[in-house]
Amino acid sequence: MKKKFYLTMIGVVMMVGISSAQAQNPECMTNLSIYAEHAKVKNYDSAYEPWKMVYENCPAINKANFTYGERILKHKIKNSSGADKDGYIQELLNLYDNSRKYFPAKYTTAEVQIDKALLMYDNKMASDEELYNMLDKAFKEDKANFKNPKALYLYFSTLVDLHNAGKKDLQEVFDVYDDVTEKIEEENQKLTDTINRLLPKEDAGTLTSKEKKQLKAANTNSESYGKIAGSIDSKLGALADCDNLIPLYQKSFEAKKGDINWVKRAVGRMFSKECTDDPLFRKLFEAQLALEPSASAYLYGGTLKQKAGDSKGAIADFNKAVELETDARKKSDILYKIATTVRRGSKSQARNYAMKAIDANPANGKAYLLIANLYATSANDCGSTPFEKRAIYWKAEDMARKAARVDPSLSSRASQAAASYAAKAPTKEMIFNSGMAGKTISFNCWVGGSVKVPNL
Repeated sequence: MKKKFYLTMIGVVMMVGISSAQAQNPECMTNLSIYAEHAKVKNYDSAYEPWKMVYENCPAINKANFTYGERILKHKIKNSSGADKDGYIQELLNLYDNSRKYFPAKYTTAEVQIDKALLMYDNKMASDEELYNMLDKAFKEDKANFKNPKALYLYFSTLVDLHNAGKKDLQEVFDVYDDVTEKIEEENQKLTDTINRLLPKEDAGTLTSKEKKQLKAANTNSESYGKIAGSIDSKLGALADCDNLIPLYQKSFEAKKGDINWVKRAVGRMFSKECTDDPLFRKLFEAQLALEPSASAYLYGGTLKQKAGDSKGAIADFNKAVELETDARKKSDILYKIATTVRRGSKSQARNYAMKAIDANPANGKAYLLIANLYATSANDCGSTPFEKRAIYWKAEDMARKAARVDPSLSSRASQAAASYAAKAPTKEMIFNSGMAGKTISFNCWVGGSVKVPNL
């Protein structure tokens, strides 16, 4: 028993490393081993007193003081009330601060501030203003490590609430919205890179156990970012409608027209909200073209030409936009935007651009969703019988499911779309009555290709 005790103590000590001076304190070493054993089996009540002794007297002896300490205190907070609960909350807030003090290489500024803000938010201990200021400081000082989906939403949500209370300007809301959504896209991009690197190995059945864990984690985290992105868009809501955007940008145009970042964001938002009919959009677009004749500028120029009925000029500008962009992901985004722009005029042309978007970035799930929608809205044009017309929904469903597979952040939206398409496809009864089970249906419309009818 004594041998097991000392082996455990040595293991805990070696887990992270110790402060040589504090390691010479036998009482700390003994209690470190005791609380670690209790914490490992989630016996947090028994772990509390020995942990508290070590934490207060030898805080730098081991990182376990903070990793296990957080779990212990969260348990105490959950299972207490009144003054006791408030005391444990304050202990945890202090622990977060001290984690940076004693182990600065292990705990980042953003992580500590996020942990504190979420703890205060969950326990209704801070105003919107206090929460926003904490998270704003963390985001601006340590953006690279500001990755927590809940914190990203809370950061933006509290700002919108402050704006609605008349305490923050609308421009700040838009600025933070852009910053937060760009961060979400950046983090999700890393996840979809991992997913699309591992999907072929999953299909081939050659994933290692480590890769299976990586793929599962990437899928889960990507879904979380997708849910948060949707919540952020909902929170922004009508604030980003043309009725708000146009007067705001008109007011700021003269002062900001030389700021390329402001101009690009303004043009991009008006484009995404379809405010392109207003003369201000042209002014902003021309300002961007003068400052930076980039790929996106030609995209907007093509949109204006298309609205004016100059289809040939529009396509020339669209292709110029693609030609100018060298970054594969940005090129894919531009191709997708072109696809959404031309879809009203030509579904086949829209699909061609969407497929090019997928070629440039196989993780572009939005392009798959667009193609699915193009197929679904062509049901009446493809097929000579009701059965054949409804069969197109199988192709639409397949595209929607591919969207969720390559980009799990779209899984909720893609799953809903796939379920909707599946419900419109021929039923088992229709398949049986038609005698088409297992047969292939070819499409002679713009969709082309074929689909195999499921066997019963």
